[in-house]
Amino acid sequence: MTAHIALHAMDEYEAKRLLASYGVPVVQEARVADEAAALAAAGAIGYPVVLKGCGPEFTHKTELGLVHLNLRDDDSLRAAAAQLRIAMQGRGELLVQQMVQGKREFLAGISRDAQFGPVVTFGLGGIFAEALADVALRVCPLTHDDALAMLDEIRARTLLGAYRGMPAVDRETLARILTGLSRLALDRPDITAIDINPLVIAGASPVAVDALVILQ
Repeated sequence: MTAHIALHAMDEYEAKRLLASYGVPVVQEARVADEAAALAAAGAIGYPVVLKGCGPEFTHKTELGLVHLNLRDDDSLRAAAAQLRIAMQGRGELLVQQMVQGKREFLAGISRDAQFGPVVTFGLGGIFAEALADVALRVCPLTHDDALAMLDEIRARTLLGAYRGMPAVDRETLARILTGLSRLALDRPDITAIDINPLVIAGASPVAVDALVILQ
């Protein structure tokens, strides 16, 4: 009989702190307990901001109505905070994030294969990621050259170059993200999966604006 293994998620803020410690650029953000602290955080970060519900149980925030984008002033932030408090039913905290602008979105992450062990993923991200399934895979450990090669293996690789007035994506930073994920997967066998989606390209720079880390 197979033993049951319980899985649980880090909250998004803690997930991004972990990723940042492995060289992943993450969005500027603050986890706060109430509306007053959210207003103070937004003032420090600068409008426009994103407001999210934050807690380990909220792994699919968009589907739960826990993401409010492009909030441009205190009034819109107050209204969003009130809606989140109702939706979260007294659970969790608030996450105030800088609103990162970028038309290109990718994904990166790790999974664990029963035969090969930890595997790093890179591909086209955003809302169509599952539908298009445009990803490259590598078994850990990854070298820098392995990571650079992955970038050219997706069908949407044209988007990594200069495209429609947008600059070429910083490939070196993308490679460091992928090798950082490889190190993290090897250092932390208790992590069963990581999903960074979207990895927004702001100008030329990749920035993780959402992240999910699943623990065993």
